[in-house]
Amino acid sequence: MGKVLGVLGGMGPAATVAFLARVQALTPAEGDQDHIRVIADINPQVPDRNRAPDAAEAVLGQMAMRLRDAGAQVLAMPCNTAHGQAAGIRKVGLPFIDMIAETTEAAAAGGAKKIGVLATPGGEALYTRSLQGKGLVVVRLAGHDRDAFMDCVYAVKRGDVGEAPRAEMRRLAAALVSAGAQAVIAGCTEVPLLLEAGEVSVAFVDSAEVLAAACVKACA
Repeated sequence: MGKVLGVLGGMGPAATVAFLARVQALTPAEGDQDHIRVIADINPQVPDRNRAPDAAEAVLGQMAMRLRDAGAQVLAMPCNTAHGQAAGIRKVGLPFIDMIAETTEAAAAGGAKKIGVLATPGGEALYTRSLQGKGLVVVRLAGHDRDAFMDCVYAVKRGDVGEAPRAEMRRLAAALVSAGAQAVIAGCTEVPLLLEAGEVSVAFVDSAEVLAAACVKACA
């Protein structure tokens, strides 16, 4: 019997649904009973992680407590930026799969020394600290491209996954490669909703895919 996975979601809703689909797809199963039991709190009302981190941490802690009390045995959160408030989640005492750490390990395992990061300012700071801790060089978006990235993220949050934001995300990934990135981390769960691995000319490390695989390993 596997462990029950508790998912702190809703940041944003589309990215959470895509993450849950990845968990299902990556689970080796012959039938329903072979899949992981998942308890998910898809809560879009979590305060903005960039603008109100303290309030976000308090709400995430409450969500983690409710998931624990509902029977979750392992916790995961498919939002990179919110890992800056993970202390509130860890306080409940359950194992918490760290998306930033898992994705850093996956990127390092590929052998690249210069890693481009597509992430919000908060997520970028977390990846910078984590990657530099492994002796890796971080390649960041610069100038107006930073605002352009956030425009793409908010496009997904309002339901726009059309060609315009897709083309812009392809351009931003290419800008990181031009700046020397030997691999690119999709460090925001909205990124893979606009960008596929085949559209990036270097290794593409999808943090949502990495987290889903780690959840399967921990719970299946």
